[in-house]
Amino acid sequence: MRQAVEFADRISALRVIPVVEIPGVEYAVPLAEALVGAGLPCAEITFRTDSAAAAIAAIAASVPDIYLGAGTVLSVEQADAAIAAGAKFLVAPGFNPRVVAHAANRGIPMLPGIATPTDIEQALSYGISLVKFFPAEANGGVSYLKAVAAPYGGVRFVPTGGVGPKNLLSYLGLPQVAACGGSWMVKKDLIVAKDFDSVGRLAAEAVALAAESEVR
Repeated sequence: MRQAVEFADRISALRVIPVVEIPGVEYAVPLAEALVGAGLPCAEITFRTDSAAAAIAAIAASVPDIYLGAGTVLSVEQADAAIAAGAKFLVAPGFNPRVVAHAANRGIPMLPGIATPTDIEQALSYGISLVKFFPAEANGGVSYLKAVAAPYGGVRFVPTGGVGPKNLLSYLGLPQVAACGGSWMVKKDLIVAKDFDSVGRLAAEAVALAAESEVR
């Protein structure tokens, strides 16, 4: 329980979670350094590439100031690989009871994906009240999230999927939203080009934009 509370607090303070599809381990540390330098010390390295576990390990060893997670965790084996590499939290696109239970047994926070009231109630039955709303825009966006969240006063959401600078504030303006996940500041083409200056600039812009939601 303590880990879940700390996770929720850290995510709520960050407001934006960069979702990274890392093309190779050689890009991992410069990317993490760019994010930290931009004031966004967080990264969710997705298991969409074979480099994910090695990238997490490299970042964990070299960039201790970053809050490092693993995304697209679809199996117990991936969860264990992520934890062994140094991930501090796990994220999934959906709700796999076996993986969720395994993460709890390992004592690591997990952000499972939901899209419906049934999904939310399944998460609650496992004691989880912070969930990923995915894919956010394809599922109806802000208006749908506002409606589906209404009966669940204790649940908070991290919308991901189609979130970017144009709609970030609309999501963060909802009191039920803890943070948003997005990849616009860590696009694969920027990473492959080693354009970490642009990554840093876009990340800093995301931080500044998110800060606007706090003063509205």
